[in-house]
Amino acid sequence: MKADGNILLAGLIGRGIARSRTPEMHMSEAAAQDMRGVYRIIDVDTFPANRQNLEVIVQAAEMTGFCGLNVTYPFKMEVIPFLDQLSQNAAAVGSVNTIVFRDGKRIGHNTDLWGFAESFRQNMPDASLETVFLIGAGGAGVAVAHALADCGARRLRIFDLDPARRDQLAAQVRENRPGVFVETVAAIDETATDGLSGLVNASPVGMAKTPGTPFPLPLLRPDLWVADIVYFPLETELLAGARKLGCRVLPGSGMAVFQAVRAFELFTGRRADPDRMKAAFDAFDTRPQATVDA
Repeated sequence: MKADGNILLAGLIGRGIARSRTPEMHMSEAAAQDMRGVYRIIDVDTFPANRQNLEVIVQAAEMTGFCGLNVTYPFKMEVIPFLDQLSQNAAAVGSVNTIVFRDGKRIGHNTDLWGFAESFRQNMPDASLETVFLIGAGGAGVAVAHALADCGARRLRIFDLDPARRDQLAAQVRENRPGVFVETVAAIDETATDGLSGLVNASPVGMAKTPGTPFPLPLLRPDLWVADIVYFPLETELLAGARKLGCRVLPGSGMAVFQAVRAFELFTGRRADPDRMKAAFDAFDTRPQATVDA
């Protein structure tokens, strides 16, 4: 169903997402447009083991009148079998981060692709895209790979701990974006990182739930730009190390805001204000801890 008049009822499904800023962005935008906004966190990690069935959770949201759901780690690919239809973008990348319930159908969309591309274009307009290293070939990685191609990447090197997954993404990008030279690497070492212009972490490493850095900090160079799609915490270990070295950095906040802008429009049929949604994202840091984790 579409947003009913002035009501937005939506949610975010994932694991380890208690501190997501997405609810605040959607609810504040709804309020600014004189809508009643209710946006729920559906953190599957908090469910009993016998109630973590993804299909059942999606079905329950649809049956209780949700306009739609956002989908995050690790369900962006897993959720596809439970949908009736995919948008052109979602079908091309094989990943869904937004589901709209409309006219009795579950329609999957991917707003991550546009979200990352728009963030990159606005914040790194003159960054070299000659050779880009992408870490992570999962649901977010497939969107980022295509977004990098759309932003003008000439060469793309893909690393993922799962060889089949990185090979599949490489083949997918070659088919969908034939102008980009794509290769895979089996390890992150000096050979694999030779000649890089920049790198993007599209893996969950660096999240509060999975701390650490996916890229060895000694391999960073001051002339590299470094982007991370993780935004809780906003300053990941990778970005902190890159910033200390003097690299240009792109935090995950931009992608988070722009994907939410497009998702809000899909949920409601109304245009969203990116500046307002970014202000809501930034204001999250000023809230007391007790409120943040509620």
